[in-house]
Amino acid sequence: MTDAKTKRGLQVFSELMGAKAAAEFEKGLENTGFGSAITKLAAEYCFADVWGRDTGLERAERSLVILSVLLAQRQTAEFKNHVRIGLNNGLKPKQIEEVLIQALPYVGFPAIASAMTATIEVFREKGINPDLKTSEERGLL
Repeated sequence: MTDAKTKRGLQVFSELMGAKAAAEFEKGLENTGFGSAITKLAAEYCFADVWGRDTGLERAERSLVILSVLLAQRQTAEFKNHVRIGLNNGLKPKQIEEVLIQALPYVGFPAIASAMTATIEVFREKGINPDLKTSEERGLL
């Protein structure tokens, strides 16, 4: 990996996701097999060009935008990644809850229930309010 833009993307990814995830991402960048071109595009465009911007929005604000988009699309696996990123970017659990509340009238209860489950799973993983129960665990879904 000699391209400066790819290196910058890896650096931003590391800042967002941590060194362990960045090491795995870097392995994907060094790979030449299936999916390697997509990984390189993600590094260069998503992380270097978009997340790496230093104008207009702080990273925590970018996280709020991404969380909103992903919950509207019901992309729960990626939503979980971005809850982690948001916490790393300084978001508080209450702010993430407020994203869910603000989106509720526009995306509906089923989408919010899925996003809440994903959020609770990340909170548990991070040791944040480990006694929270998902709707499924409470017998509501």
